Amino acid sequence: ARQVAEELVGPERAIANFHRIAGSEDFAYFLQQRPGCFVRMGNGVNQPLLHNAGYDFNDDNLTVGAAYWTRLVERYLAG
Repeated sequence: ARQVAEELVGPERAIANFHRIAGSEDFAYFLQQRPGCFVRMGNGVNQPLLHNAGYDFNDDNLTVGAAYWTRLVERYLAG
């Protein structure tokens, strides 16, 4: 997953050790059943986070996100 992100946006923008936040995700329970990883896609440097009144979704992220998941699936299917 990280390699695909690095190919798409460059290693300097595919950050593995980002600031951790306490979310309300139940993802840890999924990982008890199947291997996986949690992928976060940013909205830009110094931008308000989701659930903030000043949040403004960056529409350019749609193409990056779609390309990421497409390439990840292609890589998985290629074995």
